[in-house]
Order: sequence, then structure tokens, then C-alpha cells
Amino acid sequence: MTTLPFWKMHGAGNDFVVLSSEDIQVPWNTLAQQICDRHRGVGADGLIVVLPSKIADHRMRILNSDGSEAEMCGNGIRCLVKFVVDQNYGRPRRNPLRIETLAGVLDTHATLGDDGSVSTVRVGMGTPQLEPAALGALTDKNAPALDLPLELTGVRHEVTLVSMGNPHAVLFCDEPVSAFALDEIGPAIEHHPVFSRRTNVEVVRVHNRHSIEMRVWERGVGETLACGSGAAAAVVAARLHDLVDDYVEAKLPGGILALEWDGQGDVTLDGPAVKVFESEW
Repeated sequence: MTTLPFWKMHGAGNDFVVLSSEDIQVPWNTLAQQICDRHRGVGADGLIVVLPSKIADHRMRILNSDGSEAEMCGNGIRCLVKFVVDQNYGRPRRNPLRIETLAGVLDTHATLGDDGSVSTVRVGMGTPQLEPAALGALTDKNAPALDLPLELTGVRHEVTLVSMGNPHAVLFCDEPVSAFALDEIGPAIEHHPVFSRRTNVEVVRVHNRHSIEMRVWERGVGETLACGSGAAAAVVAARLHDLVDDYVEAKLPGGILALEWDGQGDVTLDGPAVKVFESEW
């Protein structure tokens, strides 16, 4: 029987099982479903597998709790960086540490705490893609798609489409996001036929030009306490609507993430990476 050492980790409450696999071959999709089960497994939003890379320092695979594979994960990549740096994998003190993902190679910068371990990680999330085709959205609307109308059970919702290497549909509301029926509207949008690859869903309330609050329905997972790529997409959407400036703090149920985007080029994300415990599966 194969034994898999792992760390349980989280980034602003978005939690993961993280493990390294250079030689081990297992059915990762099945393992993700089993190990992420909160009743019969470890419990997590996703499984992160650290692999060797020929074009970067490490390669990341991120599998959702339903076994589907995501292109990228902003909170997950911060956890991966802490995992490899704190255990001295590869070139641990190199900044930037370059991570290969299905969304491309991303640069990360780790900040060490007083105990010498990684406390926060800054991630270059890449340049947002605004063409609906980048999300697999079946629409004739031109980029940027700021107000794509969706009919859900007779109610019209308008979403802004942003790809951060993975698809996002962003809704803005005037009410506190805690009052928004995300458990109903989130899955309805995720599985809406306009999205050929399904989509992540963010509901956002803008407080001022430097602060937003938001909740996220993640494709293949459900509602999570935080989503790094979702926060990036929300800030991009808000700036496209001229609701925020270059620097924004996004308040999510699991914590606060800091983001910067000047309307061009890459979005940067800064947030915590926390080890909860380590064990074996």
C-alpha cells in the first residue's frame, strides 16, 4: 500500500491537502474526491499535487473536491509555495519562485515570518483575459463582456466575464453579500449552458475605491471561504466598471486578500499561507 505524506493547509480559509509526487502514480481525480471528503476523509476544498517541472521551479496540479481539475488557484499556489519553501524543496530561498500551472508559469515571492517559515506569499496572477471565448462562454458579446444577461428561473442577472486562466462570472450587488442567495444562484450560473466549461461565480459589493466584500461559488467545489483567482477577477471586473482604483483589499469570509491592477498587465495577489497539520494518507 502506498503511503502519502501530506500537509493540511489553508489560504484565508480556502483549505487544501498538499503533497509532493515525483515518482508516485495514483488516480489523482479519485484521490481528490476521497481525501477532500469532510466526513470520510481529511476534508478540503481541493487537492494540490507538487510535481517536477521542466520550465519552472515546480509544477502544480489542483484538483477540486469533486475530482475535476482546475487551471489555477490563487490561494492554493500560496500554500504550495509555503509547502516547498518550508521543506527546502528545490531552490527554496529563490525569489521569485516560478510555478508552472495550467494557466501558465507564475512568479511568486515568499515573505518569511519571525520563525523563519513562510507567512505570506505574493503571486503574479497573470494578465486577465476578457474575451468571452477565453472562458468558454458561448456568446456573441464583445470583450469586455461587462453586463452579460443571464436568465435564471425567470430572474435576470448581469455578470461580468473575466478569465484569470480559469473562468469567472462576477455579479455586483448593493446589499451585503451575506444576504445574497449564493447557494441557489451560484450553482445555477456555474452550470448555465452559456458556459461550456462551467464557471466560478463571485458576488461583490463595493465599499469604496479601495475596499470590496465578496463571496465565491467555486466550480467543482461549492462556496468556499476564499478564492484568490476569484478575488483577482472581482477586482478586475470592478475596475473595468470604474468602481475601484489600482489597490484593493478584498474581504472574504475567510480573511482579507490584497490585490493590485492598474488596468493593464498582470494582477498581483498578496495573502497568507498557513500550515494546519501534517500526516499521512
